[in-house]
Amino acid sequence: MTVSLPRTAALGVVAALALSACGAAPDDSTTTADGKNAATATSAADFGGLDALVKAAKKEGTLNAIALPRDWANYGALIDGFQKKYGIKIEVENPDGSSQDEINAVTTRKGQDRAPDVLDLGSSFALSAAQQGLLAPYKVAAFGDIPEGQKDAQGRWYNDYGGYISIGCDAKRVRTCPTTFADLLQPRYKGQVALNGNPTKSGAAFGGVYAAALANGGSFDDIQPGLDFFAKLKKNGNYTPVESTPATVEKGETPISIDWDYLNAGYADEFKTKGVDWKVAVPSDGQFAQFYSQAINKDAPHPAAARLWQEYLYSAEGQNLWLAGYARPVLMNALDQAGTLDKAAAAKLPQVSGTPAFPSEEQQSKAKTVLAQGWAKAVSG
Repeated sequence: MTVSLPRTAALGVVAALALSACGAAPDDSTTTADGKNAATATSAADFGGLDALVKAAKKEGTLNAIALPRDWANYGALIDGFQKKYGIKIEVENPDGSSQDEINAVTTRKGQDRAPDVLDLGSSFALSAAQQGLLAPYKVAAFGDIPEGQKDAQGRWYNDYGGYISIGCDAKRVRTCPTTFADLLQPRYKGQVALNGNPTKSGAAFGGVYAAALANGGSFDDIQPGLDFFAKLKKNGNYTPVESTPATVEKGETPISIDWDYLNAGYADEFKTKGVDWKVAVPSDGQFAQFYSQAINKDAPHPAAARLWQEYLYSAEGQNLWLAGYARPVLMNALDQAGTLDKAAAAKLPQVSGTPAFPSEEQQSKAKTVLAQGWAKAVSG
């Protein structure tokens, strides 16, 4: 199901917005009575505690967000929950924007009250933004529970939610739904296997090729077997170049779709009312996971609200709301151990075994180059 959201940003797709330069410079000097500044606070404790942060954030009254679609991973419920809990208005600009759009807004609106306060970035973009000095170091109360390798040591970014590449299947049109990449090669699936977009532009499709590589002798350092797999799918007639969307599924054009599990699982709910029996499986032979990252604009016009938003997202309430949207929250294991995990929501997730591993920025960059050079040839003809 094609998306043009921050999720495509894992591929480095640049879709820059023409951003206005108007707007007054913000008053970012939210301070406590003893002179502590929210703009430089590196934790709630550093600002005098959560109560002080809440008071300062309420005084600011607004949080500027960007590229947060309400129907993605339950962001609508998160936005509503924060506003109800604290009485702080969240202004969401360009909900269908990319990570590059977010970074462009940060750089072009520096010093303006319209600049984004907080960012939801593809992993490679979070790393890049930190290297550019655009992000504020801030460690949420739960920072210590975020697994190593999924956070910046300085707290400039940390992973928030994610999922696995999965295979969605219309069980009313496909007699036996595939559950592995090996299954997809069977002749019975002729003309039925689709990707969510083009892997040189779509994060989900990129993940699909990476997962296929892992299922066929490849590695994070070698995505070529993934291209070879799709070339074979194309040659035997199983791969269809039609990019899967909810509409193509309903029409029967893409009865098998490779996509993130939280999207496929969410579509399963959506399709029930439309007569589609959508089954979801995470392929055991090619498990590829990806998380996205949270960050605070170093020059956020509402620095206290920005930090309070992070505290909310990484609270049990916030993490469980992502879980309710079928996304796997980064603190899932910690919540489980603390007894605060929404067990009912967790039970609805597609089953996966083992611990997820993630490619490095260097490995992703190498994979992108290989795809850019070879994808069109792999599926042509």
